Amino acid sequence: MRTPGSENELVRGLLFSENVYSDLETDPLIVVKEKSEKGFITSIDVTIPKEKIGKGFEISRSIISVSSCGICGKSELDSLPNNSVELKVDEKLNPEIISIMFEQMNSAQNTFKQSGGSHAAAAFTINGKLLAIQEDIGRHNAVDKVIGSLLFQKQLPKAKCLVVSGRISYEIVNKCFLAGIPFLAAVSAPSSMAVDLAEQWGITLMAFCRENKFTAYSHVENIKIYKKILPQRHKDSK
Repeated sequence: MRTPGSENELVRGLLFSENVYSDLETDPLIVVKEKSEKGFITSIDVTIPKEKIGKGFEISRSIISVSSCGICGKSELDSLPNNSVELKVDEKLNPEIISIMFEQMNSAQNTFKQSGGSHAAAAFTINGKLLAIQEDIGRHNAVDKVIGSLLFQKQLPKAKCLVVSGRISYEIVNKCFLAGIPFLAAVSAPSSMAVDLAEQWGITLMAFCRENKFTAYSHVENIKIYKKILPQRHKDSK
């Protein structure tokens, strides 16, 4: 289940975030195969050179873009990736820009404003500059579309913050890790597995980002902390 539109971005991002095709520079050949009577794309053919097929293709998994949450496509829990390498953080995140990033994403959610039934994802630089935003009925699809947009624009290395509506599942944390994005923020709650993997992979996970407040669950050390300096009292001279 998906929202029509940005099909190329969805396919590009899905293949990358599933580690099926992880080439940053060269895009795979994507060809529209079928359309519905209303003109919506229903089938796409993708050609990937054999030597560039990633390890994700070998995992026992059905590569289906789903709107639901959890480890939907996995045949077994044991097949989850076990990555020991943490993402590197070159610059800490200013907590004051988190609400600003959500404001930018919310203001650009045209589909949600019309229907009230779509999720959104957006990517930003470490300084809060918007790089890409996408909407979809499924938040995982929205994330894939954002990653695909960044890949087509050759801007994925600039993306340091991923902001999503809804809650955070393991799958979104995994996509964030494979995209190399060290900060992940959401409106709602994360799952316990999402928190555990974010801690393992070096991702600073923030949730309940509302009304200029948020809760950080992992790698809090990567968030700038500002100490209030109180004016000192001067003792009366005698």
